[in-house]
Amino acid sequence: MRPSATTRRTAAAASAALALALGATACGGSTGSASGKELSGKTVTVAGVWTGSEQDNFRKVLDAFTEKTGAKTVFVPTGDSLSTFVGSKIEGGNAPDVVMVPQVGVLKQFAEEGWLTPLSDKTAKAADASLAPVWKNYGTVDGTYYGLYFKAAHKSTVWYSPDAFDRAGVRAPGTYADLLKAGRTLADSGLPAFSVAGQDGWTLTDWFENIYLSQAGPEKYDRLAAHTLPWTDESVVKALTTLGELFKDKRLVAGGADGALNTDFPGSVEQVFGPKPRAGMVYEGDFVGGIAKDQFGKKLGEDATFFPFPSVDGGHAPVVSGGDAAVVLKDGKQQDAAMRLLEFLATPEAAEVWAGAGGFLSPNKDVDLAAYGDDTTRNTAESLVRAGDSVRFDMSDQAPAAFGGTKGAGEWKILQDFLRDPSDAKATAKALEDAAAKAYGNGS
Repeated sequence: MRPSATTRRTAAAASAALALALGATACGGSTGSASGKELSGKTVTVAGVWTGSEQDNFRKVLDAFTEKTGAKTVFVPTGDSLSTFVGSKIEGGNAPDVVMVPQVGVLKQFAEEGWLTPLSDKTAKAADASLAPVWKNYGTVDGTYYGLYFKAAHKSTVWYSPDAFDRAGVRAPGTYADLLKAGRTLADSGLPAFSVAGQDGWTLTDWFENIYLSQAGPEKYDRLAAHTLPWTDESVVKALTTLGELFKDKRLVAGGADGALNTDFPGSVEQVFGPKPRAGMVYEGDFVGGIAKDQFGKKLGEDATFFPFPSVDGGHAPVVSGGDAAVVLKDGKQQDAAMRLLEFLATPEAAEVWAGAGGFLSPNKDVDLAAYGDDTTRNTAESLVRAGDSVRFDMSDQAPAAFGGTKGAGEWKILQDFLRDPSDAKATAKALEDAAAKAYGNGS
């Protein structure tokens, strides 16, 4: 099971040892004055995949809930296999009360298993008033609203070194064609254009999704995500061909295909913003900025900044997102307190706690942009909210894990093979369709 669209990127930056250490110590309850509060004496258990700074910052949100209501909280890290973890806890009679679900497909699975309690009227009304309808759609299964989207990622951002751009005399491009042109100019100045994290297949799915959404449009994107459009469709072949223009040009990819396939996501950020730059740009989500700032001391907006993923072939500039939805489990022991937590998470107050801590975007339009700690994050959050219903959720996160979220298999593996040899887009499309048909069980 893959981590969430937001979590898997930042979690990838942590070492395995750190993750294990956090897992061993992360079960302590948050403190805070419970005296005289409405939920004094209650303890809400919250499960999620977050580690490191993401987990620490979410704990600050839980602490704010404790301060407000008196309920104590316990955060339980699940590891990457969230659905397996939750299923085993339910079977063992020890289900958490709330789960932060990182994938649309997993939320749907939980609903179909009968594990979820619908959102309260209060939470649903608050979400209706503060979130674009697209977020409700992703939290709804068979007409019932289960999942409140609390944390989002903006995955249509291309991060770059302003110093590298200045030395090469290039500017942020507005079209994909100009992006490749700027990249070749960067290469001519002595620095490869892109650091590509080919070792982590999810980054390649994100490249494809941005190109496809802009080039083919949201209707086909939705159909492909649901596998009601086959991956052999000409629109897929066209998008792969467009992506192949980047992959096949050794001047554009730092280290060429072999180098990219040996570069993980944290390494790709380091190649642009680390002490020994090896590329001028790295495409990924807003979380790149947090790594550049926290790990490499870059000042956002000055030493590290971004431009929106550019439009492709005259289409609209894409806005691909991901996110984590809070759900209440039927088998949890604190149903009322759990739903009260979701009511809190639906407020701007809750989001602003994490916004101030950093590494966070909220899809809630009522969150005060001043709560974000820097202009770059503030602008990214504003862009996400402004996109409204044009936002599309990460396609691979909507897919069954066997196709869209398994290391060494499915879409991840096939796109890694395509990075290695991008000469036959049609054959790659056929391989993707074969894998999708098997995983979805609805061959087109």
